[in-house]
Parts: sequence; structure tokens; C-alpha cells
Amino acid sequence: MRNYLSYNIISLMSGTSLDGLDIVKCNFKKNKNWSFSVTKSKTIKYSQCWEKKLNEAHLSNITEIEKINSQYGDFLANKIKEFSDLKNIDLIASHGHTIFHQPKKKITLQIGCGQTIANQTNIKTVTNFRIGDVLLGGQGAPLVPVGDLKLFRKYKYCLNLGGFANISIKKNNQIFAFDICPLNIVLNYLSKRKNKKFDKNGHFGMKGKIVPEILIKLNNINYYKLSAPKSLSREWLEINVLPLLETKYKTEDLLHTFYEHAANIISKELVDDNCLITGGGAHNKYLIKKIKDYSKSEIIIPKKNIIDFKEAIIFGFLGLLRIENQINCLKTVTGASRDSCSGEVFTANFN
Repeated sequence: MRNYLSYNIISLMSGTSLDGLDIVKCNFKKNKNWSFSVTKSKTIKYSQCWEKKLNEAHLSNITEIEKINSQYGDFLANKIKEFSDLKNIDLIASHGHTIFHQPKKKITLQIGCGQTIANQTNIKTVTNFRIGDVLLGGQGAPLVPVGDLKLFRKYKYCLNLGGFANISIKKNNQIFAFDICPLNIVLNYLSKRKNKKFDKNGHFGMKGKIVPEILIKLNNINYYKLSAPKSLSREWLEINVLPLLETKYKTEDLLHTFYEHAANIISKELVDDNCLITGGGAHNKYLIKKIKDYSKSEIIIPKKNIIDFKEAIIFGFLGLLRIENQINCLKTVTGASRDSCSGEVFTANFN
């Protein structure tokens, strides 16, 4: 590797909660350590059509999924070109949108055709970050801890409050990470019963009361007894969590109960030192208050562009590591047979 590196990268992230497409332009530099600066960022809300298409894509047949993959790649390419002038951009890194994630069956699929993006932008593009690790016996998740280790060095815990809450923990010069519990994907699911896309600042949840029998069932979910590495998926959620919430109880009570559950499960991991919290849930004042009440760590909420775009920033960094042929996927995190350099690289091909 060269002694000094500098890359201008556009990266994209679409999470399971379908809050929107996060797109960010960053400069990454390495002298002794890696550093980054965000030059532009934006969250693009999905149209009702795209939200429906992405939410239901897992129900489609192979031919239809291939069609959606191409269409979504076209959508991403257009949003990239609308977002920024592409002059001086060295790389595009796109996580895509997860349709399937079943690592035990060695299956994971994030749509958003990399070849389409490369062709339409004429810029080298990295996608499909998870499948390499899954084929090595890993969970294919979480992938963000490499960035936590190299870009957010001063925090012991990095907690992402997204569709699923996941955490990375630095210990003895290594990093360990796993999905803790479902979060915004459930809060949003329940909020739709109140004709809202999400429960802003816990508005509905704080009005409810705990339903003890449901809290006990949630707390006794078997996943919480498993050792890391481990990860969660929409498929798991539909089998193990959502059926527990199909009850006669008021939505406010179900939300209150789930906040209590999630804050407790999350806080069990935060036993000392400091914790950087990012992701959409970091904006939920009620959720943050409950986590602060239960945890023993100093809770740090960063600036808005880090809260909202940390995952997208790190996927840009993972793309950078991929084209530098550096490790970007850690076996201590995913449980794979070895560390790896994961991601598929596409260059423009007009044949």
C-alpha cells in the first residue's frame, strides 16, 4: 500500500426500516491513521411505489427480483447523478437494499445492480459486500465494525439504532460486534397502526403502559441467549417477534412495552466507558432517555450528519478497502473461517 492515500467516494445505504436512501460524499485520507470528512450528504425519501416494491420484493420470483435489481440500480445511478457532480470522484460504494439474509443457508441478497451504476456513472463501483463472508461461513453482518475500529477509534462501544440495533465493542485491540435486537423496524411497524411512519420522540410509546405478559415473552426470545457472532433478519423477525404483537392490546401499550424491552436488552451491553450512538433511533428522545436510564456507559450523541450517515460513510470506507485489497470483513465479528476482503467491483462496460 502507498504511504499516503486520498479518495473521494460517494456511498449509499438503504436500511431495513426503509427510512430512505442515505447518500454521502466523503474524502478519506490515510497518513498514519485513516480519517474522513463529509463534504455532502442527503437522505432521499422513497416514493410510495419504491417503498412498496422494496418492502415486498422478497415475495417475488427470481425473474421479477432480477428485474427489480436492474431497476433499482438504475434508480441509484440517477440519484447519484442528481446528488453530485461526478468530477474527481474516485469510487462509488453501494450497500444496496437487503431482500434476503439467511446466512445459515448461505443466502444473502442486496439489490441495486453494480454494473448498471458503473455504466451510468462511468465510475468504478463496489457492491455485494456481504456474500463473500457468508460463503466463508460467516453471518455477513455486521460489516460496519471495521469502520468503527479505524475511523471511530476513541469510543469503546459504537451502537447503531437502525431497523435492528447493532453494536461493536473494542476489547484488547480487537473488535467484536453483533445485532442486539430488532428496533425501528418494530417501532415503525406498530406506528403504522396510528397512521404514522414512525413514533417521533416516543410520542405514542410514552403514553402507554407495560404489558407484562408480552414483555416476558419478548425478553425470553431465544436469540438473546446465543453467543456472538450472531445477526438478525426480516425473516427471523416475522417468525419470532411480530406474532407476539398481534394482540388485543392498545398500540400505545405495545409500543411502551417494546421500548422497555429494547432499552433493557441494549443497555445490558453498555457496562462501562463510553458509547457513540448513531442511526435513526438516536433522534428518538424517549428511546435515548430509556437507554441512558438503564446503561452504565457515558452516552455520546454526535452531530446530525454522523447520526444519520455513519453507516453510509463506513460503506464508502469498505469500498475503499476493497479496491486497495485490504481486509474489510473480520472473522471475530461475523464468525467466518477467516478475515476477508469482500465486495464485487464493477467498471463501466458498454459492450
